[in-house]
Amino acid sequence: MIHFAPVDGILILLYFAAVIMIGFRAARRGRRAQAAEYLLAGRSLTTPVFVMTLVSTWYGGILGVGEFSYLYGISNWVIQGVPYYIFAVIFAYLLAKRVRATNLATIPDKLEQAYGRPTAVLGAVLTFFLMTPAPYVLMLGVLLEMGTGWNLLLCIILGTLATTVYLFSGGFRSDVHTDILEFFLMFIGFGVILPFAVMKYGGFAFIAQHVPPQHLTWHGGNSMQFILVWFFIALWTLVDPSFHQRCYAAASGDVAKKGILWSILFWILFDAMTATAGLYARAALPGMAQPVMAYPLLAEATLPPIAKGMFFIGLLATIMSTLNTLMFVSATTLGRDIFLRMHWRILPSAQGDGDPLREERTETAWVRGGLVVTGFLGIALAVMIPSVIKLWYTIGTVIVPGLLVPLVAAYFDKLRVAARWGFASMLFGWLTSLGWLLAGWSQRLGASDLYPFGIEPMYPGLIVSVLIWGCGRWMETREAAL
Repeated sequence: MIHFAPVDGILILLYFAAVIMIGFRAARRGRRAQAAEYLLAGRSLTTPVFVMTLVSTWYGGILGVGEFSYLYGISNWVIQGVPYYIFAVIFAYLLAKRVRATNLATIPDKLEQAYGRPTAVLGAVLTFFLMTPAPYVLMLGVLLEMGTGWNLLLCIILGTLATTVYLFSGGFRSDVHTDILEFFLMFIGFGVILPFAVMKYGGFAFIAQHVPPQHLTWHGGNSMQFILVWFFIALWTLVDPSFHQRCYAAASGDVAKKGILWSILFWILFDAMTATAGLYARAALPGMAQPVMAYPLLAEATLPPIAKGMFFIGLLATIMSTLNTLMFVSATTLGRDIFLRMHWRILPSAQGDGDPLREERTETAWVRGGLVVTGFLGIALAVMIPSVIKLWYTIGTVIVPGLLVPLVAAYFDKLRVAARWGFASMLFGWLTSLGWLLAGWSQRLGASDLYPFGIEPMYPGLIVSVLIWGCGRWMETREAAL
């Protein structure tokens, strides 16, 4: 448990109050009944706002970053940073303007436009699992438990409510406005702890003397296969709904492209700060039983009152900025892209009488219902599977192979295939990776050497998806030539 002075507790309470107040205040702007306003803040994000919301949203797993840095040193930067920079650059140059030009709202919208409703519904289901907020619900609950000493379940529930309540009325605009505050706080938090660590322990010489030598190597003692797996998991960037959502919401395609490129620079800076803090934790606190607590325990050992409260707020802000986005995207996917699509297909009259405003109100109502369901599911998963790393690995290796090829190809006319091939590529890419994962788990959970042929599940899933896609392109080219 972290021990706070009364002033630290006051600062943390003020932070929660500020987030909730800003979230509700943002809800007063715009016409909330309109879907474009509720889902995408009226497609009005400027470059600075785009950068702040994307930077803060894409960095929620701060406790996992601390664990990785504590265990493997600066290789965390190589494994957990560089692959994401690379794919973010690819997204910026190949997809950002194309995504914005569609004037759509979600990934399933694009899938339906390209391949029809069955593929859109399947893609929505995969997107929902990809964006499950459970890992961040768990991290926020654990952090609150450490700070208060309260029961973990109570902390999970309170953290989820504090992150979700303002989304009911404000939607995406509330998400964006709270992200702006949290962007500054996450940098302030780590900007506080590093000077204190230098003053107490010394500079780089202290780190070099007290960490294992491999912690200062680019690979951190990890095998190439391990490193390559995380590079492939970084393909997540290309199918991440939060990237697509913010491009849909940008004021223009140029804003989306430039915003992503500027965001990469801020991620590099923040990675430098978190990697350094992780090295200080390893050097100052060797033999830590729970490396996932590297940052909180470093703060406990290093920071005085006020500074400790600000650092803790920085950790909370990093997690909550991602959690509120995942909650909203998951709710949109569940309520609008799955339930509403299926509802309209079964009961076409449910689309209303052609009144656009009434249909947009219906969409907003379904998303709000999705928020309730998503909140309960996130809490349940966080309680049942209390392992952040396991959730990340499982989700990335199973879902990305199904979504990647059909979604990226949907933005390029020359790569697109007929609906049946797009659906098959998505379905069997996902099922292959899922089956491969279960085959390894049936013997010993998490033992990659027990997967068939010792191959990680992501690879066969991607291969199957690409092969089916290639067959579709070949068949269509052959038919066109006849």
